[in-house]
Amino acid sequence: MQCVWTDLAITVNGERLLLDRSGAAFWPEQATLVFADLHLEKGSSYASGRQFLPPYDSHATLTRMAAAVARFNPRRIIALGDSFHDKDAAGRLPAEARAMLAALKGEFVWIAGNHDPHPPGWLGGTVTGEWSAGGLTFRHEPSEQCRPGEIAGHLHPVARVAKWGRSVRRRCFAADGSRMILPSFGAYTGGLDVGEEPIARLFGTSFHAYMLGSERVYAIPREQGGKDRVRPVV
Repeated sequence: MQCVWTDLAITVNGERLLLDRSGAAFWPEQATLVFADLHLEKGSSYASGRQFLPPYDSHATLTRMAAAVARFNPRRIIALGDSFHDKDAAGRLPAEARAMLAALKGEFVWIAGNHDPHPPGWLGGTVTGEWSAGGLTFRHEPSEQCRPGEIAGHLHPVARVAKWGRSVRRRCFAADGSRMILPSFGAYTGGLDVGEEPIARLFGTSFHAYMLGSERVYAIPREQGGKDRVRPVV
C-alpha cells in the first residue's frame, strides 16, 4: 500500500501503525484497519427518549468508514466495541445502512463493548472480548495496569490546543509507544480531554495526543503536570 501525506506513522510496542485523519488506524504488516466506538444508531436511541437529533448518524459514520476501507484496502477490519449505541440498535439499523455495512470488504473482528456486549450474529466475522496478533492486543476498555501493545477505545479522547489567541478542540489518538487509545469514530460521539484523569493516569510521565486535523494529523506532546507543547506534523 502506498500511503499518502495525511498518514502519520507511529510505533506501539514495536509495531508500526498509520494514524489516519479520519480517526482510523492502519496496521500495514497485518493489513488491518481499526475503528473505535462507532455508536451506530445513537440518534434513534436519543429519539426514543424524546431528544430528537437528525437521524443520519449511522449513514454518516458508515460513509466515512467506507472511504477509509477503500483507501487502505484492508484484509481485516477490527471494530473496538460500542459499534452499536445500545443493545437494540442493530435492530433499528435501516436497510440502506445494513447494505453499506455488508459492502465493506474485509474479515471483520467485532470486539464486544459496554454498550453492545452481544453484537448480533448477522454481522458476520468474529465476535470476541479481545483479539491479539503480533505485539498488539485489541480490546474495548483500556486496562488499569499497563499492558504493552494494548489498543483500546471507550474513552473518546480529545485534545485542545491554543495558539495565537485561538483555541481548537479535536478528537485524537493518545499513545506513549507502549499502548494507544483511539478516538471515537461515530458521528454523534462526544469526547474526554486527554488531560483528564481517566485518560492521563493510563500513561507515564509523558505521552502524545495525535490530533485529527482537516488535512493531517498533529502530534501534541504532553507532560503530566505540565503544559502542552503544540507541534504540527507534516
